[in-house]
Amino acid sequence: MLAISVIIVLSITAIGWIASTSWRDNRRRIAITKQPFPKEWRDILKRRIPFFRVLPTDLQLQLKKHIQVFIAEKRFVGCDGLIIDDDIRVTVAAQACLLLLNRQTDFYPTLKEILIYPSAFIVEGEQQNGDGVVSNQRRVLSGESWQHGRVILSWQTTKFDAAVPDDGSNVVIHEFAHQLDQEDGKANGAPPLKHRQDYASWSEVLMQEYQVLVRASQTGEQSLFNYYGATNPAEFFAVISEVFFERPHEFITLHPALYRELSSFYQLDPVNWH
Repeated sequence: MLAISVIIVLSITAIGWIASTSWRDNRRRIAITKQPFPKEWRDILKRRIPFFRVLPTDLQLQLKKHIQVFIAEKRFVGCDGLIIDDDIRVTVAAQACLLLLNRQTDFYPTLKEILIYPSAFIVEGEQQNGDGVVSNQRRVLSGESWQHGRVILSWQTTKFDAAVPDDGSNVVIHEFAHQLDQEDGKANGAPPLKHRQDYASWSEVLMQEYQVLVRASQTGEQSLFNYYGATNPAEFFAVISEVFFERPHEFITLHPALYRELSSFYQLDPVNWH
């Protein structure tokens, strides 16, 4: 009986701590967003982020507030001699926070730091293909998302992708889509959805389209999506997220059911922006 009472007390204490922590976080974030958006940051948005100009006014305001919170909460680390400045912070934050607009968000809660290299970087490790075969590979990458609190980006690729917002390729969108996917555990192509009943449609549509891309990658058939999305369902979700934001007209024309799934998840309809 005593043990049960102790468990109940500890559970109530834990719930109370979580609730108070969430309340403090919200209060702090509100205070951050009440601060004026720095003029220097506005200049960076105009210079680096062309898509910002086509966003509806309410989304522009949301994005600026999200950028303020993101930069206040996330640690940026320069690698290989790169010095972190506001140009880098705002350019990364603007693209990462695009994925959070119109959604109830905790600002990538497991993410602690963003490592930025001047250009592409080399990693060694295991890689699983679409058939489940795992092999050790040495790869040159422009971005990588880790499950435990870290995103790695190439600054060269990040600023190039930001400047060309309609080619369907964006390393920041790709890696931060992985972060969304990883919020409920290991990335598997099924990020946390708003309603439990949404998973059936999500699974059916994405798996069908994923298999189409896998076949296309094997036969050389042309696809709107990069063949890298055929690596596994997690990469597929990240790849289609890039195209959703950057080539929405082609997306909705060629893959209407898949577009609707992403539009429902992101609570956005970028076909109306471009």
